[in-house]
Amino acid sequence: MDFGDILKKWENKKTSKSTTPKSTMETWLKNNEIVDKDVQTQPEQDPGEKRRRLLNAKPDDTLDIHGQTSEQAYLSLDRFFNNAKSNGYKKLRIIHGKGNHSGGEAVLKSMVRKFIEKCSFAGESGFETSANGGKGATWAFLK
Repeated sequence: MDFGDILKKWENKKTSKSTTPKSTMETWLKNNEIVDKDVQTQPEQDPGEKRRRLLNAKPDDTLDIHGQTSEQAYLSLDRFFNNAKSNGYKKLRIIHGKGNHSGGEAVLKSMVRKFIEKCSFAGESGFETSANGGKGATWAFLK
């Protein structure tokens, strides 16, 4: 392409009217056929879709505490959550058991709930699906 071709191209683009006003930078990029790598090419993801994907995702890590005492389980949870936070994990699974052998209330299940509620970087939580332990396992998101 020689200077004459460039000038013709520039003149044609200069005379064509755009229906939407553009910034000087956008116009320059288009005229010089340069792709702006910072322009988002995909639309923003729906927050609800992101949450559904995260709910269906496998946990980043799993901790099995059933069979431990409350004190042992608390220390294990504390280490587990701090390690997960430092590794940038998003979703965790804690296997605590259903409490069938507790002779009453499921001790570890309620202790895990209380721990998650008090943990400053733990977010939403819930019980796993029946295929993944049901009420004997809890998932939790990290903030």
